[in-house]
Amino acid sequence: MYKKLSIFNLYYEWWKNIDKFIFSIIVLLFIIGLFFSLVSTSLIASDKLNTNNYSFFFKHLIFIFLGVIVMFVFSSINQRTLFRFSLLLFFISLFFLLLVPLIGIEVKGSKRWIELYMLPRFQPIELVKPFLIISISLILSSEKYSNLYFKYFLSFSTTLIVALFLVLQPDIGQTLLVIFSWLILVFTSGINIVFLLILFFISVFLISYLIIFVPKFDYIKSRLISFFDKEIGTHNFQSDKAIESIISGGFFGKGVGEGILKNRVPEAHTDYIISVISEEFGVIAIILILLLFIIFIYSVFKKVYFENEEKIKLILVGCISLILMQTIIHIGVNIRLFPTTGMTLPYISYGGSSIISVSILSGIILNLTKRKIKL
Repeated sequence: MYKKLSIFNLYYEWWKNIDKFIFSIIVLLFIIGLFFSLVSTSLIASDKLNTNNYSFFFKHLIFIFLGVIVMFVFSSINQRTLFRFSLLLFFISLFFLLLVPLIGIEVKGSKRWIELYMLPRFQPIELVKPFLIISISLILSSEKYSNLYFKYFLSFSTTLIVALFLVLQPDIGQTLLVIFSWLILVFTSGINIVFLLILFFISVFLISYLIIFVPKFDYIKSRLISFFDKEIGTHNFQSDKAIESIISGGFFGKGVGEGILKNRVPEAHTDYIISVISEEFGVIAIILILLLFIIFIYSVFKKVYFENEEKIKLILVGCISLILMQTIIHIGVNIRLFPTTGMTLPYISYGGSSIISVSILSGIILNLTKRKIKL
């Protein structure tokens, strides 16, 4: 009886202090993702895999259920525990990322996933990203080091380690995402804009060198050639079909189950979910989803504006910027603004690693936007 009462009190305290508006948007985004997972994967499962029509849907549902638990845990623990726990998890997830080039599963020339014993296949970088944001933010806001440039160096070194592990896979899309996240955090911390621009151009130069001169990155060079020159390139099929689907869907779409992109393009339910939605439900559905993301991002930045503690400001900016950048990249790929990167749409795309990652980010955001208890 006492145990039940304690659990009830824990939930009551959590619900009383949580930002219910931000929480409602997160839940709504998850529900939208679950719905579109059902309509975009049921035919794939039955036609291509000769299995239960709803196998992908049930897997997605299980991962969302696990994600909600993860989100609750990260949003309910106290902030001091959150920071310590996150640093520990950063090193653990970094270790898994190190294992990827050694024992990772190779798919289409890249090793990005690992599978260990009873654990399902997962993508370690998705676990690294939320804790990298916290680690960088704690370094930049630390009072232990008075030298600001030493903080920049230490935070950059941490980011560089993650980036190098990603380059070994290779995964340039996630590498850029990690580097841009660091740039946003150091910019928010008040770095000199000239110094920031120098770092940015150095990063661009190094990545360009890898793509142009290192044979391991030939597939990325091929994608870039395909993106800029359709006549020469050979990797336009997916992006061309995606934008055709958006156009054919029109403003109101073809209707549920009437789209054909999910049967013509591999991984449409992950990398091209926006095109699948647009084809069946129209551009109006995409506008509504984008509006929901904008409201979510604005709500978090509004909290940042009224926050006084520097490390909380940095973590919130880092978390919401990561979600924003990933959303922009995903949509940009679908409408052919960017080359193919294999980036999922947060909350919406099918994929266990992506769902758990965004659940951790959501838990951190909910934790740091809770109502402050005045003592």
